[in-house]
Amino acid sequence: MKTVNHWIGGTTVEGASGNYGPVTDPATGEVTTQVALASAEEVDAAVRVAKEAFLSWGQSSLAARTKVLFAYRALLDANRDAIAELIVAEHGKVHSDALGEVARGLEIVELACGITTQLKGELSTSVSSRVDVAAIRQPLGVVAGITPFNFPAMVPMWMFPLAVACGNTFILKPSEKDPSAANKLAELAAEAGLPAGVLNVVHGDKVAVDALLAHPDVAAVSFVGSTPIARHIHTTASANGKRVQALGGAKNHMLVLPDADLDAAADAAVSAAYGSAGERCMAISAVVAVGAIGDALVEKIRERAEKIKIGPGNDPASEMGPLITAAHRDKVASYVKGAAGQGAEVVLDGTGYTVDGHENGHWIGLSLLDHVRTDSDAYRDEIFGPVLCVLRAETYEEGVALINASPFGNGTAIFTRDGGAARRFQLEIQAGMVGVNVPIPVPVGYHSFGGWKDSLFGDHHIYGNDGIHFYTRGKVVTTRWPDPSEAPDGVDLGFPRNH
Repeated sequence: MKTVNHWIGGTTVEGASGNYGPVTDPATGEVTTQVALASAEEVDAAVRVAKEAFLSWGQSSLAARTKVLFAYRALLDANRDAIAELIVAEHGKVHSDALGEVARGLEIVELACGITTQLKGELSTSVSSRVDVAAIRQPLGVVAGITPFNFPAMVPMWMFPLAVACGNTFILKPSEKDPSAANKLAELAAEAGLPAGVLNVVHGDKVAVDALLAHPDVAAVSFVGSTPIARHIHTTASANGKRVQALGGAKNHMLVLPDADLDAAADAAVSAAYGSAGERCMAISAVVAVGAIGDALVEKIRERAEKIKIGPGNDPASEMGPLITAAHRDKVASYVKGAAGQGAEVVLDGTGYTVDGHENGHWIGLSLLDHVRTDSDAYRDEIFGPVLCVLRAETYEEGVALINASPFGNGTAIFTRDGGAARRFQLEIQAGMVGVNVPIPVPVGYHSFGGWKDSLFGDHHIYGNDGIHFYTRGKVVTTRWPDPSEAPDGVDLGFPRNH
């Protein structure tokens, strides 16, 4: 059986704890790989390596860093398919979706290639007599990233390229459910010329996470995952004096007004709710239909959802793959099975779905729930699967109030032809990312990604300008130099003599 080991100091390091976790092919249900789970001592060893590497990398020139990043970008581009194949094998998403994930991660690498303009700093001359003031940004040291299973390549690339471009060294703790992509990213970085110890991958479970959160030499922690874990990461790491950005869960809404193009809205709802099997924090999981359009919209969504082809990710005909684990599949199914008892109309029931020849895979079909109540489990919880809830509202104001009452504030969208309504929505909605006739408003790489309320813990969003500020700290230098014309007699302004 294949074993995924750690990547520390520019080379593969075998796990020493004796603990391993299973890695399953979601399409077959078979355990194909085992991944080493690090002990606290192994985490400490990786941090020591990163700390030593920081002594030189933190002082390296911007030219040297960007040279590596440009080479890295080229290698990632050349290895898109290889990375996507690892994602398909361990996560289960279809190959085209995996390629899209790699492409979005590449955006951040490209941003990192241009780090020179982002780190220019500021200078004010002659603020007083012969006094200048300069503001500069410097790296933090060793920083860590803890990333989720749903985007095993993209989310790590949201973190470490900017971190190392800013001069930090990085410890990546990817999900133990699909670890191979992280190692591939690190191997390509080494091939691009990134010095040993600058990027390290330590696999593990809660033991490794807690060791990173408590380690005195880890200056900052980035995290993407569920809200309960994000809250724990933020609380624990902050208590240990670390800078933290912890992105949590979501319940993203799509408000559809009566004037909207219902065909476009239905297309968007199906894509945003069921793409990547709903396993993404920017999935639309709740559609709020305003006025009399609800029945027509639900019917259009149903017609489209029934045509989605579900199958193995490596089958070009598949449009949606399996869920990551059988346990997660069963949890998602439980929301659908309990929906009718909590007042919902089950328009489509995807539970019990199987794929011929892959009966042991983690399959579930698409589910559509109508007339969902806001006090139901299917609405309140982040299901993280292909389940779309439809709620009804009589007016725009009622719909906005419903959305703003949610404890989550990650992303939201409005579908309308009315520019005035769209403008009001942008300003009135309480969410960090807003789409206008765009169902999944994930910002491009040079704008930052992050939500509000229980979707974000910490002050900085991820990547973009916020990401650069997170991985650096400011310093202001005030200088005064005497004018040579005012030097007293007898002072030699030449080079000192070495005797």
